[in-house]
Amino acid sequence: MLQMVSFQHINAILELTDRLGLSREWVEIPLSVATPGVVRKLDNGKLEIVVDANTPFDEWLTTLEAQIKRVTSS
Repeated sequence: MLQMVSFQHINAILELTDRLGLSREWVEIPLSVATPGVVRKLDNGKLEIVVDANTPFDEWLTTLEAQIKRVTSS
């Protein structure tokens, strides 16, 4: 079970969001994890990405692109 988001985790997430053309200024990644993790658009328009605590990070990361596309397409 993941306890906290590390710098390496943040870098991996930002590599993905960079590839999707999302500005880093509009992405928020809390250091705390949650069960379940969540990707949502905040009231200020920014994208919040909360890492799932119970899913191994690398496995969760493979689902992140689809989660981002689902949120940003609406």
